[in-house]
Amino acid sequence: MAEELITMSQKELERLEILERLNCKKITQKEAARQLCLCSRQVRRLQQAYKEEGVQGLISKKRGKTSNNCLPSELKNTAIAIVKEYYYDFGPTLAQEYLTSKHGVHLSVETLRQLMITHGLWRAKSKKQARVYQQRERRACFGELVQIDGSHHDWFEGRNAKCCLLVLIDDATSALLGLHFCEAETTQGYFELMHNYFERYGLPMGLYSDKHGVFKVNHEGCDNNLTQYGRAMDELGIELIYASTPQAKGRVERANKTLQDRLVKALRINNISTIEDANSFVAEYIEQHNNKFAVMPKSNNNAHCALIDNPDKLNKILSVQSIRKLSKEIECSYNGVTYQIQSNNKYSLQYKEILICEHFQKGLSIHFKEAKLDYKIITNKTKAADSYDEKTINTKVDKLVKPVKKPYKPAATHPWKQYDLIKDKKSATAA
Repeated sequence: MAEELITMSQKELERLEILERLNCKKITQKEAARQLCLCSRQVRRLQQAYKEEGVQGLISKKRGKTSNNCLPSELKNTAIAIVKEYYYDFGPTLAQEYLTSKHGVHLSVETLRQLMITHGLWRAKSKKQARVYQQRERRACFGELVQIDGSHHDWFEGRNAKCCLLVLIDDATSALLGLHFCEAETTQGYFELMHNYFERYGLPMGLYSDKHGVFKVNHEGCDNNLTQYGRAMDELGIELIYASTPQAKGRVERANKTLQDRLVKALRINNISTIEDANSFVAEYIEQHNNKFAVMPKSNNNAHCALIDNPDKLNKILSVQSIRKLSKEIECSYNGVTYQIQSNNKYSLQYKEILICEHFQKGLSIHFKEAKLDYKIITNKTKAADSYDEKTINTKVDKLVKPVKKPYKPAATHPWKQYDLIKDKKSATAA
């Protein structure tokens, strides 16, 4: 008689051993239930199946059969084909979002992850041991503390030059409050970002940044000096806090990492390759980002303060300011350009100090105390030409016109030309 080979799992082998001991009355049903982590009723069912069918009664009847929750092959093939064509470098979570929103293909993130691993589109990552940092509790109110940073990255993936993304994120909710693309991390770029943020939300209580030269003067002995950005925030009554390590402002750092993945791919999908188009798109992206990642604050109070009613005053504060002294002609020089003040009270402005404000909108304004001054640009300031009468000018022209100098030709009586005659006379005298 041929022997029958029966395949059992480790769990089923453990059940067989315990039921054998139960049938030999070495243990009670209650003890068997405890060891199997089952109820007594289920143990009696297993015991009855073992008596009637033997070992086969302990083997799962579902083994070798297709799961009732198994996805159709067509759905799997469709999903993986779309991922290969459009989202080959996406992570499973982001790819699942785009499959659902753009193509109407509904899969769970874990199902898509397993499909991508099978087809070589994703590599399973081993979990790294996280470094331990003391956690800082979130601020309670929206607008109580805003983290700010600049992220340098190849945002257009080679379709354009590398640039910088300026990021604002709320500490209490992790909501993005502002994004602004610019060529470099400059004071004027931050002023434009803050201007848009202030107009929408108001003035926050504090800003949390690193010690970049835009935010803080880092020279020795200049701790009390303020940068243009620091001066503007001081005038607006906003507290500046400087982080000594990236981990201290971890929320904006993690947001930068998320943006370098999700925003880069969003720009690619929407065929955006310029800074201007990207700045027009960021409002739409911020809404999508906040719907997914923002959390509720502990307090429902909004800590933002009311914005200045006078837009001109805000534009003046958010500008690069320089002090100049007017000359006797009420003129001053700034960045190699001479500006002449247009005023009826010319004598009262002579030798006075004025304030030049260079705005991020590429404009420039000049102020004396609280008054705004009109000016005009003098590009080529030269000394006025002297006036001459007809005789004088002809004389000067004659001096300027030099006569053509002819080559020198000695006369026939010149001693050089008499050389041969003198030589002949000396020869005759000697003879």
